[in-house]
Amino acid sequence: MHAELEKIAQIKVVPVVAIDNADDAAPLAKALVAGGLPCAEVTFRTDAALESMKRMAELGTIQVGAGTVSKVEQVKAAVDAGATFMVSPGFNPKVVDYCVTNGIPIAPGITNPTDIEMALDFDLEVLKFFPAEAFGGVNTLKALSGPYGNIKFIPTGGIGANNLLDYLSFPKVIACGGSWMVKGELIKANNFAEIERLTKEAVELANSL
Repeated sequence: MHAELEKIAQIKVVPVVAIDNADDAAPLAKALVAGGLPCAEVTFRTDAALESMKRMAELGTIQVGAGTVSKVEQVKAAVDAGATFMVSPGFNPKVVDYCVTNGIPIAPGITNPTDIEMALDFDLEVLKFFPAEAFGGVNTLKALSGPYGNIKFIPTGGIGANNLLDYLSFPKVIACGGSWMVKGELIKANNFAEIERLTKEAVELANSL
């Protein structure tokens, strides 16, 4: 497993964030680090995504990833901005091929055996199961993973404090992605103290297993 993915496996929770104002990026990163989660998947869902990645990466204290990656051009731009891992909602062979060829860790989204077998062709070891809850949650993930013993997963989508442990208790899950501790309204309100508090709760919950 790539070193960047090993880091994710150690912290068990990946905050998935959408930032509308890049000025919020550094304070958000500091709140996540203070709460015990030195990692952020900054999604390409806003115009401020790249600048936010850059400002977070410049701090040097947080692992920055790019989420909602759907084009090779986004991968290149994210790497230039300081992102060290890629996450995509689906399986785009062009994006995956570029990342694998250039040694960039990527966890592409999968929902079925065909997706997983495409990933195996690229020798990937960690995949994103997305949207997790909408596609049947832990039970579906267990059924999917049965034939593929070496594959690990980062489930994302509909995961929160109420079901985090359901996923993390499954040995093939290395971490879960979620946004419950970094909700958009909290970021917009600059309520970084609450984000830090929720982050600490998430860390304590994840480590309670």
